[in-house]
Amino acid sequence: MPDSPVKALPIDLALQGGGAHGAFAWGVLDRLLEESRFEIEGISGTSAGAMNAAVLACGLARGGREQARQLLEDFWRQVAQAARFSPFQRSPLDRWLGKWTLDNNPAYLMMDLGARLVSPYALGSLAGNPLERILEELIDFDCLARGPVKLFITATNVHTGQGRIFRREEISTQVLLASACLPTLFQAVEIDGVPYWDGGFSGNPTITPLVRECESNDTILVQINPVIRESTPQSAREIASRVNEISFNATLLKELRMMALLRQVLDPGNQEARLWQAMRMHRVSSELMVRLGHSSKLNAEWDFLRMLRDAGRQSTDRFLAEHGDDIGQRSSFDLNSLIEEN
Repeated sequence: MPDSPVKALPIDLALQGGGAHGAFAWGVLDRLLEESRFEIEGISGTSAGAMNAAVLACGLARGGREQARQLLEDFWRQVAQAARFSPFQRSPLDRWLGKWTLDNNPAYLMMDLGARLVSPYALGSLAGNPLERILEELIDFDCLARGPVKLFITATNVHTGQGRIFRREEISTQVLLASACLPTLFQAVEIDGVPYWDGGFSGNPTITPLVRECESNDTILVQINPVIRESTPQSAREIASRVNEISFNATLLKELRMMALLRQVLDPGNQEARLWQAMRMHRVSSELMVRLGHSSKLNAEWDFLRMLRDAGRQSTDRFLAEHGDDIGQRSSFDLNSLIEEN
């Protein structure tokens, strides 16, 4: 008798946000979709990670892996097309030097200063999010709700400061915009009368629902925001950027530390502890994300997005070569390193 086909290993994905840097996660997803040995069960995403998650899940629901890959490319291509006439473009000097930063762009400098002085509510309709049209054109939310992938999208309740996790059947254009709503740039997004800001303040992304609501015991974290920087920021811009990174990583690190601590607790009667102990964590990241400046998160040039995509694919190639066989067997991300200082 012919050998029966090998059943694909279920995996979960945890996708961080980070503006245009989310194109790195696009590359990771594009490469993972080529691997028939894995099947995506659940995705938790925030901000740009929420966009990637919803587009990917919609593509899988519509027509499978190739449809998902195509829809992800369509999304990022439309983001680049929408930004063609944006004032946020690299300066001639930065282009000549091969830098992706917007630090010398007058419009960015004015916006960076103005965001501290002018509320988006003072701008009226000018504070709208250009992603709204793209999401409405590309994503079939009814199809998404019936699809095979469990989705968990985090947004932050402005009134309570707590994160709300929206699940597959609740997700809409407004939910995705809420998850990516930076309060200095956009007015809060209201859902059922409740205002929401960027989910990165409360979970970037949230790991808990992947542990509690998915059968898979393997989660791949696609990390965009650097956790460690060796240098001390000194300029006002560097300080603000580092504060942003620390605050947007805080909740994720708290969850991962809890996972590491629960693995040291031997209590067979504690169901919650057993769930966290059973999780195997993996991580795809790149030193490139450390080198990129904060302002490049607003750089939506197609060449930049493609470069990030290619970096994501290359990082995933390395991850699969080094740790692909760990999936289903053991964690490849050392969680103990997160609690060594405590």
